[in-house]
Amino acid sequence: MASPWKDLESGDREARAVQGGGGGPWVCLLLELVIFHVCETHVFLFQIINNYLDGTQGGSMDKAFPSGMHFRDSKRKVDYVLAYHYRKRLTQHLLGVGSPEPTRASAFMAMVLNGGNGKEPLGMEVIELGSLDTVEEEKRLQREEYERNLVEAGLEIEKDPENKSQGLSFVRIHAPWQVLSREAELLKIKMPTKKMYEITEEGGILKKFNEIWCKLTEPLQPRVPRQENTNMKSLFYPFSREKLYLYNIKDKDTFFDNATRSRILLYREWARYGVFYKFQPIDLIRKYFGEKIGLYFAWLGLYTEFLIPSSVVGIIVFLYGCITIESDIPSNEMCDQRNAFTMCPLCEKFCDYWNLSSACATARASHLFDNPATVFFSIFMALWATMFLEQWKRLQMRLSYFWDLTGLEEEEEHPRPEYETKLLQKKLRNKNITIENSNEVRCNLFFSLIDKEKLTWNDRMPGYAANFGLILFMIMLTFSAVFGVIVYRITTAAALSFSTNETTRSNVRVTVTATAVIINLVVILILDEIYGAVAKWLTEIEVPKTEKNFEERLILKAFLLKFVNSYAPIFYVAFFKGRYLCIYMSILCAPGGCLMELCIQLSIIMLGKQLIQNNLFEIGIPKLKKLFRKLKDERTEPKEMDTNRSKDPQQWDLDYTLEPFTGLTPEYMEMIIQFGFVTLFVASFPLAPLFALLNNIIEVRLDAKKFVTELRRPDTVREKDIGIWYNILSCIGKLSVIINAFVIAVTSDFIPRLMYQYAYSQNGTMHGFINHTLSYFNVSHLKAGTQPENSPFAQDVLFCRFKDYREPPWSPNQYEFSKQYWAVLSARLAFVILFQNLVMFLSVLVDWMIPDIPKDISEQIKKEKSVLVDFFLKEEHEKLKPIESFIARDKQKHRSGTKGGKIRAASFYQFNRSPKGSFASFSSQHTEV
Repeated sequence: MASPWKDLESGDREARAVQGGGGGPWVCLLLELVIFHVCETHVFLFQIINNYLDGTQGGSMDKAFPSGMHFRDSKRKVDYVLAYHYRKRLTQHLLGVGSPEPTRASAFMAMVLNGGNGKEPLGMEVIELGSLDTVEEEKRLQREEYERNLVEAGLEIEKDPENKSQGLSFVRIHAPWQVLSREAELLKIKMPTKKMYEITEEGGILKKFNEIWCKLTEPLQPRVPRQENTNMKSLFYPFSREKLYLYNIKDKDTFFDNATRSRILLYREWARYGVFYKFQPIDLIRKYFGEKIGLYFAWLGLYTEFLIPSSVVGIIVFLYGCITIESDIPSNEMCDQRNAFTMCPLCEKFCDYWNLSSACATARASHLFDNPATVFFSIFMALWATMFLEQWKRLQMRLSYFWDLTGLEEEEEHPRPEYETKLLQKKLRNKNITIENSNEVRCNLFFSLIDKEKLTWNDRMPGYAANFGLILFMIMLTFSAVFGVIVYRITTAAALSFSTNETTRSNVRVTVTATAVIINLVVILILDEIYGAVAKWLTEIEVPKTEKNFEERLILKAFLLKFVNSYAPIFYVAFFKGRYLCIYMSILCAPGGCLMELCIQLSIIMLGKQLIQNNLFEIGIPKLKKLFRKLKDERTEPKEMDTNRSKDPQQWDLDYTLEPFTGLTPEYMEMIIQFGFVTLFVASFPLAPLFALLNNIIEVRLDAKKFVTELRRPDTVREKDIGIWYNILSCIGKLSVIINAFVIAVTSDFIPRLMYQYAYSQNGTMHGFINHTLSYFNVSHLKAGTQPENSPFAQDVLFCRFKDYREPPWSPNQYEFSKQYWAVLSARLAFVILFQNLVMFLSVLVDWMIPDIPKDISEQIKKEKSVLVDFFLKEEHEKLKPIESFIARDKQKHRSGTKGGKIRAASFYQFNRSPKGSFASFSSQHTEV
């Protein structure tokens, strides 16, 4: 069945009053179940809810709505707003534009015909509708049915009059106390009770350190409302209408609403670039946007804070390379003009011989990143990743405690509409019912069988096959793009080497590397957008049962494709470039090693993605979409005067123009990819954490501004963790250990230098290292037609050098791998094994030493359970006091009475006692603690 809200865009879940009232995230959460019950009529909901901005807005208050976000009675708050586009029938347009009713006599009835025999009943007016009018009429009927269901569910609605031939209209919804309390009890939402208890603080050195830290960071704290007594915490308990006496209900209108929320406060203290140095008001973010978004910004804040020490260590490693560059013997030997190392051509026919000293600048730059401190930094970053994940688990547990999420259980999710539709189609095929059967028959069949049947593996096989084939194709497409860049590098290098310009020939390597990396970046940005759409489509054809399954599968597919897309060029440079070409062509990497080129590749791709994709796209694309939507609405809707509307728009009119919220997946994804850049190849680029830190300082405020001013208010979702993203982070952390081990062992010259210094050097120094790593090639062995053309000194060259461990041409086994090659290879493999085991052991040790749950939080959770039991017993005892006093007076009164009276009093007394003989135990039988 077509949805009556087809033209709506999913947006905010909550509306708030201009002067501080209004429904909060609790209202949204409670309404979700009501909406599901209403949607059982197969009328689906798309809503837009007010994105409230505190403060006085001239356009938000008029005569029709004197209190801004209230009904016209100025008493009932607007908790939900539905939006829809309508278009009236053309017959009405001709009779009177702007009039909601036909102008013909009321004695006639209108009968809508969609086909039929064309016979007109006596006394009726027949209106023939076109296909567009028929669709609009269907939508109108479904909207009316949906609104009736809302009223039947207990909600109160108020509609805008449709005063134009077509346009946008809103339906405002108020959730009364009866509905909120009913759904709160059904959802088992924890609400604050009358009881408050003291939070035990850690004493000793930790307490003093915490006090000093609070004083030092006082200027960095945002100016937002705080709890006056932070040592006291309210006791929360799942809401129950039978136990209203337990809860601190001062005003039923505000019990399910937190009035401290304020968008304008969030903007001033969080969403401005001018407050980049301040901490985030996480509690206020959680109160306004919900726990799921609050956890994201808490995670992003902790990740950004952890980048500070890693950036400092990375800068120290980089400065160490700068300080020791003059004393580095291998780079000095390369730059020494007296060492006339004539190198083999970089390509066939068009490339000439060249002198090794021309690569002096590259060798010196390589030392900045390829030095002994790099190994230490790799170990440090592996432990850093482990400590970050452990600290996040502790922070997550602390937030769960203070946000009362510790007892939050995952509820059984309802099937997605697409899953139900697929299941219904299966039932119809099995029962041999054609699609032309009535809706009633199909619905009855569906609801009678939906709990008994489910989609099997055979039903999903086409979707799985399409997923496997298309994902494999996309991965091959990424590799093809990398191969295309390789071909570009080879052909461009050959073309530039043949140039008559001396400057061009001398800068071939730099020109080719820079342009190739830029091409890689552009390809990555384009494929990223394509892969995001492909991942979503592939997940849809799988038909996951619940929204959680859909989100997890979408995240895994998108991450796999974007992981391969982002890191494939870097993997190629790190592990494959120049290692599978014929003999001297392996010189494609610089004589100082491939680490410098890997650093260039990593830095440009990382910075380019952060600057272009993460920042410019996030700012520009929402603005372009908003402009396009505005132009589209202006073009499709006629300019008609709405006499019942004020000149100034209401808040929901303004918020409808904002960009719909599409989820946190893009936000998490860009940070996870950045986390990979920081950890996976940090051995080649120690400054990666610094650039990530600078980006995240901007990213936090950029995301904050986007959520506060550019997006409609997202759905309020209660979550106690970040879900599958933690597992992805953990996998990246473990993978980073392996990759960094291979980068140091294979890509850098760390192992060959150690082997030379301690195994082959005559005096235990690095003198002669360059000559030791260069092999000889007899130029007469070049194939015909591959010799350099027009070489000015080709006649004087008998042997050229290339970087590899090969037997010389005068050896019986010429050009085969030498003994040094196998010795260095063995050392590389030994280093990988030793590095991995050492770092993994240290990571496990750190994981074991840092408990997942802070000690004070675990003690508070135990204390809270004990306080909860005592509180219930006390409240039940208070309820029984009137009965006890009545029994005591009755006993006293009848002691001087007749024996029969004593017997009756005793019977009453025994009737009110529990089997165990205590009043408290009697009442506790009806209390769940």
